[in-house]
Amino acid sequence: MRLPTTRLFPLGLMLVLAALTFYLDRAVNEEDTHPALRRHDPDYMVVNFTTTSYNGAGFAESSLSAEKMVHYPDDDTTELTAPRVVQTKPDQPKVTVRADRGKLSRDGEDIFLYDNVVLEREAGTGKAAARLTTEYLQVVRDRSIARTDRQVTIVEDGRFLAGRGMEYSNETRHFTLNADVRGRFEAKVLP
Repeated sequence: MRLPTTRLFPLGLMLVLAALTFYLDRAVNEEDTHPALRRHDPDYMVVNFTTTSYNGAGFAESSLSAEKMVHYPDDDTTELTAPRVVQTKPDQPKVTVRADRGKLSRDGEDIFLYDNVVLEREAGTGKAAARLTTEYLQVVRDRSIARTDRQVTIVEDGRFLAGRGMEYSNETRHFTLNADVRGRFEAKVLP
């Protein structure tokens, strides 16, 4: 049995139009729902900002400030220009960290600092002031931990330490250098 072409032509035309409509609908909806995911364009920028974290008693524990913060929605990254982190937990020395640039983790708890990173700890009970310099530092704000896998130099009251890879906990005051450690300790003259 043969079907006449006059019956097949409208059926074929309807199938082509349905496929074209389906294709166009998908192409338009993809562009409308995720246009920023195709390019690395910022969705917001904040200039000269400061954010502060408080403990349960209402006292400021840490603050993060920067000259500029830019967020990119395609990979959910947040970049910082001239970031500065200050930790002021009770009964602990104040710690200030600054760098040329930085990035925030998605939840904002980890801060990754790059280029000319300087960490300064104020003098506390029985502890002298200290200064740490490196090119990269990760700061975990809620646990008061600073760590790096790069070369680091620490100067504290006539003492000098250098090495590669480091972790410092401001809560426990525990400090670890991982490799290539060298140091110089000057003896104090007692009166």
